[in-house]
Amino acid sequence: MKRFTRIGTITGACWVLISLNVAGAQKGAAAMTLEESIALALKQSVVIQSAREGVLASEARRKEAFTGFLPKISTSYGYTRLNEEPFVRLDAPIGEKITGTENNYTWSLDARQPLFTGGRIKANYDIQRLGVDASRQEERGTLQDIVLEVKRSYFTILKARRLVGVAKQSVEQLSAQRDLAKSFYEVGLVPRNDYLQAEVRLADGTQGLVRAENRLLEAKARFNTVLRRSIDAAAEVEDILGHTPYETPFEECLKTALENRPEIRLFAARAEQAGKRVRVVESEFYPSLNVVGSYQRYGDGGDLNGSRYRDPENWSVAAVATWDLWEWGRTKYARDASVSQEKQARNMLTGVQDQVSLEVKNAWLAVKEAEALIAVTEKSIEQAEENYRINQERYREQVSRMTDVLDALTLLTSARASWSNALCDYRIARAVLDRAMGVGWEEGDRPETKKDR
Repeated sequence: MKRFTRIGTITGACWVLISLNVAGAQKGAAAMTLEESIALALKQSVVIQSAREGVLASEARRKEAFTGFLPKISTSYGYTRLNEEPFVRLDAPIGEKITGTENNYTWSLDARQPLFTGGRIKANYDIQRLGVDASRQEERGTLQDIVLEVKRSYFTILKARRLVGVAKQSVEQLSAQRDLAKSFYEVGLVPRNDYLQAEVRLADGTQGLVRAENRLLEAKARFNTVLRRSIDAAAEVEDILGHTPYETPFEECLKTALENRPEIRLFAARAEQAGKRVRVVESEFYPSLNVVGSYQRYGDGGDLNGSRYRDPENWSVAAVATWDLWEWGRTKYARDASVSQEKQARNMLTGVQDQVSLEVKNAWLAVKEAEALIAVTEKSIEQAEENYRINQERYREQVSRMTDVLDALTLLTSARASWSNALCDYRIARAVLDRAMGVGWEEGDRPETKKDR
C-alpha cells in the first residue's frame, strides 16, 4: 500500500514539475495560425532560398543564350618586329625595293553577325528558356514540400495537445475513482485490493500523462525546426482540428494533379529540352553563314599613323560560309544519341505521371479512411461514456467490481485518444492530398473546430 502510494506521489510530482516548466515556457505566447506558420516557414527556409537562387541562375543562362542572336564585337592590338625591312627583288637597274618597315603596330576592331546556323542558336536559347521553367517548377515543388511539412508539424502539435488533455482527464477520473475506493475501503465496503488497483491505475495514468507532455514538447521542437526558430521558442498554435466532409471525387483530384503537379511540369520541360538538343545536333548538317566586318589601323609606331609604305587605316566587309562536308558520321552518331536521350526523357515523364496518379489515389483513400474513422470514434466515445457511467453506478451500488470500472475508464480514454488521432490524421491526409494534387495553401480553408469531448 505504501509502496503504491509512494510511486503515485513521485510520478505525480514529476508531472507537476514538467507541467510547470511547460506553462512557464509558453506563458504569454500568442497562438499562431496555420497561415502565419506557413508564411514564416517560407520566409525563413534556406531550401526555398536555394531554389530561388537556382531560378536566378537559370534566368542568367537564358540571357546568356540570347546573346547568340546578337553581333559579336572584338578588338586586338599587336606589335610585330621583323628581322629586317621587307623588300622585293626587281630586274636591273632597279634591284631590291623596300616595301615595309621593321616595326609594325596594328589595331583592329572586328564584328561578326550570324545569319544562318541551321537553327542552333534558336535551339540553344529554347533549351535555356525551358531551363528557367524547370527551375521554377523545382521551386514550386520545394515550396509545396515546405507547406506540407508545416501542416504536418502544426497538426501534430494539436494532436499531442489534445492527447495531453485526454491524459489529464483520465488522471482526474482515476484520482476520483481512487478516492471513492479509499472511502469504501475505510468503511469496510470493499476489500483492500480495490483500493490498490485504483492506485496502480492512477500511477499508470500519471505516467501516461508525463509521456503525453513529452510528446507535446517534441512536436513543438519539430515545429520550431521547420520554421527555423529557436528550438525552445514558444509554440502555441490555434486549434483548427475540425472536420468538414471531403466530397471531391477521385477523378477530379487526379485531373487537377496531372495539370498542376510541378514534378510533371518539370519533367515535361526536361523532355522538351531533350528535343531541342536534338535540333542543336542536327544544325551541324547545314552550313553556317556569317557577316564579318573589320576596321584596322596600322603604323610603324605606337601612334598608328601609318608608314611611308602603307596607309594608316582600312576596312572590309565579308560574307563567310562554312560547311563541314565529311566527318566520318560524327554528326549522325551524335544525333542518334540525342534522340535516344529524348526518348528516355519522355519515358521518365510517363513514369512520373504514373507515380503521381498512385500518390493521388493513396492520398484520396487515406482521406476517406480518416473520415470513416472520425465517425466511428465519435460513436465509440458515446458508447464508452455510457459504459463507464453504468459500471461506475454499479460499483457505487456494490454490484460491480473495481476492475470493471477501471476497464471501462481505460476504454473511454482509448476512445477519446482515437477520436483526437482520427481528427489529426484527417487533416494531415488532406494536406498530403493537396500536395499530391499540386494545390497550394488557400487562405480561408479553416473548418469549424468541434467541441472537445
